[in-house]
Amino acid sequence: MVRGINTRCLHLADEEKNTEHYGSLSFPIYQTATYAHPEVGRSTGFDYSRLQNPTREHLEKIICGLEDGIDAFALSTGMAAITLLFELFQPGDHIISEADLYGGSIRLFDNVSKKNGYEFSFVDCSSADLEKEIRPNTKAIYIETPTNPMMRVSDIGRIAKIAMAHGLLLIVDNTFLSPYFQNPLKLGADVVIHSGTKFLGGHNDTLAGFIVTKDPKISERLRFLIKTTGAGLSPFDSWLLIRGIKTLGIRMERAQENAIKIANWLKEQPAVKKVYYPGLSEHPGYEIMKKQARGFGSMITFDVETKEQALAILKNVRIIKFAESLGGTETLITYPTTQTHADVKEEVRLRNGITPCTLRLSTGIEDAEDLIADLESAFAGV
Repeated sequence: MVRGINTRCLHLADEEKNTEHYGSLSFPIYQTATYAHPEVGRSTGFDYSRLQNPTREHLEKIICGLEDGIDAFALSTGMAAITLLFELFQPGDHIISEADLYGGSIRLFDNVSKKNGYEFSFVDCSSADLEKEIRPNTKAIYIETPTNPMMRVSDIGRIAKIAMAHGLLLIVDNTFLSPYFQNPLKLGADVVIHSGTKFLGGHNDTLAGFIVTKDPKISERLRFLIKTTGAGLSPFDSWLLIRGIKTLGIRMERAQENAIKIANWLKEQPAVKKVYYPGLSEHPGYEIMKKQARGFGSMITFDVETKEQALAILKNVRIIKFAESLGGTETLITYPTTQTHADVKEEVRLRNGITPCTLRLSTGIEDAEDLIADLESAFAGV
């Protein structure tokens, strides 16, 4: 029986057969580090929570099902997920990467991955001729789509064909859309990354990261690595993610409704130079989004005329909070120059379009009229 995504956010396919946990509708928190065994050679299936824990395993099965993978890994943060994934590579390996990435990813690549002997080419994967970037030592293509924060949209299917033709892994950070709106594995990607802190958790109350794969060899290797490096998600945080995912669909739909209204409102403001939202028909990635995703998400980036205007808006908002995150129930506004991309070199920020006039908005689930009124008040002070 094929189940809809909202049903799968709440129920695993085999749950009707599960008579354990005393019928509890809320999956239990197995707050234990270790497990007793009846005798040598016999096990409950769990040995030590660094390797696996029932609460984390339940969460991983949910994420795996939502992304249509064969295995999923729940980690302590999104950055821990990327760090673990990059243990698949060897010194001297080359990775083609989207240039407009979350600043923490760029920081990791520049300060840790390169130190470990990895080579990178940073390009605009939405438009670049990626085959020209491939070298004999190239092992993977790493993209976000839409990108953070400039909302570039890459054609996952097109890039997957290039990756497959050259024996490369295609890794897609799917944080901005979540599995509710986009499933990169179905489009040809080999690995999907999430910052579970964001839309999957959805309440700004915990940190988490996920890796999902459809490749049995990658699954086997990552199972060994997560046990060895020890960055698995804790039982309580796993439970918070299970709880958050139950409302993923209704949150994504409501936040997207708000985003569309706000993006259209921003377009009419004299102080706004440009709005970057893939749900606007004039966005260059609009048609690709309609082809590969079921929605446009709730992330908006926009440029105002001056830095002073940007700083005034950040100071003047009240309902909308000036904070460095996204994907929660509350609407947040972020200043990439000093927050998410502060550790990215200025020339790289500017080349990607991030200026002191750039603001990023993560719309939440409040009433759209109240959010627009808050923005109107904030803009009145610029």
